[in-house]
Amino acid sequence: MTDGRMRGTEQTVTTPVEAPGNGTESGEATAGRPSSSTGVTSAPRTRPRPVAAPVGTDLGTHEVLNQVPPLAGYDPLACDPALVDAVRREGAGDALDNLAVLGRTIASEPAREDARLANENPPVLRTHDRYGHRIDEVEFHPSWHRLMALSVGWGLHGAPWQADPGSGAHVARAAGFYLMNQLEQGHCCPISMTYAAIPALRHDPDLMARFEPGLMAREYQPGLARPDTKSGLLAGMSMTEKQGGSDVRSGTTVAASRSDGTYELIGHKWFTSAPMNDLFLTLAQAPGGLTCFVLPRVLPDGSRNPIRLQRLKDKVGNRSNASAEIEYDGAIGWRLGDEGRGVATIIEMVSMTRLDCVLGSAAIVRAALTEAAHHVAHRSAFGSRLADTPLMQTVIADLALESEAATSLALRLAGAVDRGERHLLRLALPATKYLVCKRTSTVVAEALECLGGNGYVEDSGLPRLYREAPLNSIWEGSGNVTALDVLRAVTREPDSVDAVLAEIDAASGADEWFDRGVRELRTELRSREERRARRLAEMLALCLQGSLLLRHAPEEVASAFVSSRFLPDGPWRTAGTLPAQVHTQALLQRITPTTV
Repeated sequence: MTDGRMRGTEQTVTTPVEAPGNGTESGEATAGRPSSSTGVTSAPRTRPRPVAAPVGTDLGTHEVLNQVPPLAGYDPLACDPALVDAVRREGAGDALDNLAVLGRTIASEPAREDARLANENPPVLRTHDRYGHRIDEVEFHPSWHRLMALSVGWGLHGAPWQADPGSGAHVARAAGFYLMNQLEQGHCCPISMTYAAIPALRHDPDLMARFEPGLMAREYQPGLARPDTKSGLLAGMSMTEKQGGSDVRSGTTVAASRSDGTYELIGHKWFTSAPMNDLFLTLAQAPGGLTCFVLPRVLPDGSRNPIRLQRLKDKVGNRSNASAEIEYDGAIGWRLGDEGRGVATIIEMVSMTRLDCVLGSAAIVRAALTEAAHHVAHRSAFGSRLADTPLMQTVIADLALESEAATSLALRLAGAVDRGERHLLRLALPATKYLVCKRTSTVVAEALECLGGNGYVEDSGLPRLYREAPLNSIWEGSGNVTALDVLRAVTREPDSVDAVLAEIDAASGADEWFDRGVRELRTELRSREERRARRLAEMLALCLQGSLLLRHAPEEVASAFVSSRFLPDGPWRTAGTLPAQVHTQALLQRITPTTV
């Protein structure tokens, strides 16, 4: 280094520096050794000190290569033929043009940014104002309000109930709700509860006349006000208590009748999602037994109903949505249905929210699949584009099968709601909720893994989906509760069994392995053992999915689904273990998004 320059990447000018210690670079003592041959201390030595390159200098080390382009701007309908076909098949084909507009909206960069911001800025509870007055309000980020306005404006809450049965309105709404859930799941909770509250409210003509117009209106008006003064209303549901959970009959909240026909409620609810909604359906013990009530947040005289928000739950996912622990401190409400008939009254609301659990889970599966398919279409490793490698093709194809089966069955159930197929829904709905919601966590985990380490980073969006994935399997009855409901329907309602078997048998003879699976299902239906309730629920939903795909999906989809789910050595337990004959490339092309 006689020229005073360093060799290597830095290529920077150096300056003389006095060496530390007695002429050694380490500064350590050198006892017993002279510093020079003459014993005379030499002049301080110098060594080069690197000087950093000026800020902004391109060192050639951060060139971005082999990264996927942004997904924003894709067309969700163009890469989801299962959705498009199901919408047409279930009687809502006229809605596809509008759904395409909604799809482009939810895929836009501003909408995706609102979804991110709403989750990164979760709601905040304000129990008191600055002066000490009790206010019990929840503060939301502006992105939350924009998402809510979008869903309400598209009528994804109560609007379908205005249409005639069989018009396809509920199918169109289900497809829109499925699209919105791909964007952001938390705000869909109050949208779903509002949708589900309307059939329950129809048990009382007076309450229906009072609240239904606002619940159907396409105007989002947040804030505290008397329901009759607002242009749009949202409804919630408050059932579970800490000592019971899903066992709502064990609730200890009590309701006492008043001279004006209302009831006064005192008690505690463990989970109340969307506590800023305008009215709530709740359960309490009246003199005649467990009864359903409607409680407004603001009473007719303009005063606040004493519904105290104790805290917001710190949830795994669903972070944008507020879920509160509340106390009824003499809250006033109206009875909905007869005393002692609370579960029977509110069960219609539960059924509709179960449908939305299925739609929401199918949407999460689809969103995760979209991210994974987009990634492998643009990412290369070991000299090949990931989407061209046989093993990755098999993994994505398997996830695509799960998505198509979930979407087709979810829209079939929406069609059953539209046409009033009550017997089919009684059994098919809890069975479908059991399987589709259970599978979601596994599918999202596999999709995340397709992105490798990038998928584990928050920026990818997959971690939010992963945290969201278990939710619908818990909401409105966790796995055991739902499976036992399936068993109860099989035991007590033979018409529901006949309706489901008729749907399944519509594909009889299409595939020998499917037919074999149906025979096994019939055997299971006769056993009716509680310990096998989960197996029964899974088999019912799987056969419903197989029947739909065999009748309506392309051959490469139907044959792959049956061969991987109904062969004697199946179903496969991990993604990417499809039989060799499956048309994986065709499946990939069918579901991969195209960005503009």
